[in-house]
Amino acid sequence: MATGFHGSLFILAFDHRGSFQKKWFGIEGAPTDEESVRIADGKQLIFEGLERAVSDGAEPATAGGLVDEQFGAPNEIPQRIKAAGTKLAMPVEKSGQEEFDFEYGDEFGDHIERFDPDFTKVLVRYNPDGDAEMNRRQAGRLRELSEWLAERERKLLFELLVPATDEQLASVDGSTERYDAELRPELMVRAIAEIQGAGVESDVWKIEGLDRSEDCRRVVAQCRSGGRDGIVCVVLGRGADSDRVDGWLETAAAVDGYVGFAIGRSIWGDPLAAFLSGELAREEAAGQIADNFLHFLSVYEGGADR
Repeated sequence: MATGFHGSLFILAFDHRGSFQKKWFGIEGAPTDEESVRIADGKQLIFEGLERAVSDGAEPATAGGLVDEQFGAPNEIPQRIKAAGTKLAMPVEKSGQEEFDFEYGDEFGDHIERFDPDFTKVLVRYNPDGDAEMNRRQAGRLRELSEWLAERERKLLFELLVPATDEQLASVDGSTERYDAELRPELMVRAIAEIQGAGVESDVWKIEGLDRSEDCRRVVAQCRSGGRDGIVCVVLGRGADSDRVDGWLETAAAVDGYVGFAIGRSIWGDPLAAFLSGELAREEAAGQIADNFLHFLSVYEGGADR
């Protein structure tokens, strides 16, 4: 199987676990069985929004869902995503950890094969000027996963976050906006290069939003360096408001090598909160999730056509 991915890819991401149960359900620590049922129903609602988006015009072949085993499996959401003809992505990382490690330890492969996702996803926090030993440990685990997937012709979706070090943030007077604009683009390119140099090969890179097309092009160039011509990028939402995400999508869509998005909280966060508070009925909340997904899809496709 060739590396990379061909075609467009628009993923509704709802694989959040620790943050999901804490922020939307007020539950810290291990949930009880009853609490787990409530959380799983929240995932079910988000899936219903994806179903609605497909029925309202999203192309099944280019749409997808990124969902976790813990709260998605009880309602068979992974299986239903695949049965709908949409792409399935599932995470293998422990939730809420600063350092990447496997959720199921050495048994990660058994869990991948059980659900047979189109993409195995990792979320990794990696700053090339950060903790060198932590970066080295992460790279070793990621190489193990990358090699396991390659041997079985399975695809990797790599979500890269580059959190600022204290020194980097101080250099821009503590401004996260300046960090994102002035420092993060170069750090992202360096991080990708280091990860690739450690023997980790991703088919799709899930990239934090960038405001300048030249930065998008530099990221793509690094992702495709060394003959990796089929590798592609998608934009993540970071939970940002619609206007901010619109800008990132419009910028990326015009750059060859970007093929879509993998957005979560920016799509389902407010509708889920309104449903849980009783402000929205279930069908209305699912409809809003669908509308938000279709909005970002329209924005991206409009940017690509420019």
